[in-house]
Amino acid sequence: MVIRPEQAPDARQLAIITQQLGRAPRGIQTVAAATQDGTPLVLRMHAIVDDKPFPTLFWLCSERLKIAISRIEAQGVIKALEARLQEDPEFLADYRRSHEDYVAQRWRSMSAAERDIVEHRGYRDLFTQRGIGGIANWEQVRCLHTQYAHHLCGDNAIGRWMDAEHDVLACLR
Repeated sequence: MVIRPEQAPDARQLAIITQQLGRAPRGIQTVAAATQDGTPLVLRMHAIVDDKPFPTLFWLCSERLKIAISRIEAQGVIKALEARLQEDPEFLADYRRSHEDYVAQRWRSMSAAERDIVEHRGYRDLFTQRGIGGIANWEQVRCLHTQYAHHLCGDNAIGRWMDAEHDVLACLR
């Protein structure tokens, strides 16, 4: 079962995240999704990291989820999903709503100071027009990892499809 603690990582979680990423983490705002025992699955990131824009709001940090999703990607499903987006107007509309949810969450999660930096440095379009994982074309799928991270923390059509077709969370059991 996935929980959404939405809190800054504690010392134990920071150690786990460091191990998951293979480096010291930076730019973490909260642990956005975790297992029942508190193991981080998804991190919510700050909009400005190391004084630069960071448009990826949700970062998948779970090694087990990353491996499971990489295996799905290796099957060529991104091309199939993009074809479905072109052929299925309802799926495309649902996917566009996923991007809209992501953009809205990203904007709401910014502090006033981050919004000020975004506005004054000319990054507004980056944060209001680019969708999941910073993608500009909302009819393409860049990465299933970013889609699934958003799915665990928001409303994501691709993530729902991944659960239905591939039972992604089974890798955590």
